[in-house]
Amino acid sequence: MSLYNEWKNLVVFFVQTRGEEEFWKEYGSIEGKIVPQVLKNYKDPFKGKFNELAKNFNVSNVSFMGFLDGVNSSLKKPVHIDSITEDSEILLDIDFEKLYIAMLQAGTDNLYTLPEWNIIFGKDKLTKLNMEFSNTKTVLSAKKVGRNDLCPCGSGKKYKNCCANNA
Repeated sequence: MSLYNEWKNLVVFFVQTRGEEEFWKEYGSIEGKIVPQVLKNYKDPFKGKFNELAKNFNVSNVSFMGFLDGVNSSLKKPVHIDSITEDSEILLDIDFEKLYIAMLQAGTDNLYTLPEWNIIFGKDKLTKLNMEFSNTKTVLSAKKVGRNDLCPCGSGKKYKNCCANNA
């Protein structure tokens, strides 16, 4: 069985037996071991055999596969997750802007608030990224039609005497 399939099976089993919240808590502890090291070494991407990298980060191969699955979309050159073996050569060349935004989207405040981000981007860039992310979450709602406004259907009648009766 491939490492990726082992990871997927573990996720399903974990969620079914202990719940989704417990899974994310456990997965967060794995990320908590790896992400600070990756951020501290942001100028020198980690490179090596899959199993050696897992050992370097002090996590199991299956746990490292979970991390790789999660970070893959933030890699400058994503890897083919399903074909990775313990001996596969891995390059963790991360686009840190993508990773930061992904962490904001996931709501992993224990990771996107790490002080190492200040070293990578500086305070101004982090503020800008946070503002850009906040702007993408702004939802504009449609203007509500008032009872005495003209009906939006174009009939020329007041809303209360037209489509409001059908609502």
